[in-house]
Amino acid sequence: MPARPLRLAAAVLAAAAVLAGLGVARARAAAIGTGVVVVETALGYQDGAAAGTGIVLSADGEVLTNNHVIRGATSIHVAVPGTGRRYAARVVGYDVQDDVAVLRLAGAANLKTAALAPGEALRVGQRVSATGNAGGSGSLSTVRGSITGLGRTIVAGDDEGDSEQLTGLIETNAAVVAGDSGGPLADAAGRVVGMTTAASPANRFTFEQASAADAYAIPIAKALSVAQKIESGTGSARVHVGATAFLGVGIATATGFSGTAGVVVTTVEDGGPAGRAGLVAGDVIVAVDGRAVASSSALRTRLLAKRPGQKVRITYLGRDGSTATVTATLASGPPQ
Repeated sequence: MPARPLRLAAAVLAAAAVLAGLGVARARAAAIGTGVVVVETALGYQDGAAAGTGIVLSADGEVLTNNHVIRGATSIHVAVPGTGRRYAARVVGYDVQDDVAVLRLAGAANLKTAALAPGEALRVGQRVSATGNAGGSGSLSTVRGSITGLGRTIVAGDDEGDSEQLTGLIETNAAVVAGDSGGPLADAAGRVVGMTTAASPANRFTFEQASAADAYAIPIAKALSVAQKIESGTGSARVHVGATAFLGVGIATATGFSGTAGVVVTTVEDGGPAGRAGLVAGDVIVAVDGRAVASSSALRTRLLAKRPGQKVRITYLGRDGSTATVTATLASGPPQ
């Protein structure tokens, strides 16, 4: 961060003071940071933490990152490396299927924004660099490589047994690691052409069908398209805007747990909506509001269409094989 600077007799001294004051104003106006930030999350319901990277879109603190970086976060802070500045952040919205999220930093101003190149025509063999919070170290580092493929499709799995298919990705051989997720993939001129979506066990998000030498990024034009929908407040079946409805259960797809398609309740949050409604660990949720749910991703999708404070009817199989339906009032919880 730039240092912040400070009239011969009578009139000359006055002029010197004015010039000094202008120096202070200019120093304060200097952009803060490099346009790339560190994202730190606390996962209160998992008793853990995660880390990733973000791309600064606006001087007043709009930040683009991966959804999997902030998934499950009960609190989020964003640090600007090298400046000592750290901000609390809230989730404006996110798209689970495209793995994009937008954050807003509280009290941020004058941040340097990233130079974006959404219209750049990419080619295989083009040199690129990826900058990120490698290993969750809290500092930024850059690795270089080249584009090895375009329009790639990858299956990304999570620790609940579900997977999402990410399409249209940029493939590179840059050696990105956990923590780089959400950071910029830049061209030779330093302009952002993609957002890194690294295989990231620390963030509970890994790639199937990918070798250790592969790295993938979401084209920046696609990520910005999602961000614009979020900023406009335009929610949809894919894009979630605002607070997230919370049932208060840990879940896993029922495959391997029972012969019935559904979602196994692995944990129940004390005092949460599910617990107050009578659900316990071992129950298998089979329907929400009368519509069947066969996987944890299906249940999450159904709940993402709800708002905190709404009531939902949960049909489940008890551990004794009985079927019951209860009504739960959804609370506000972490992003999914």
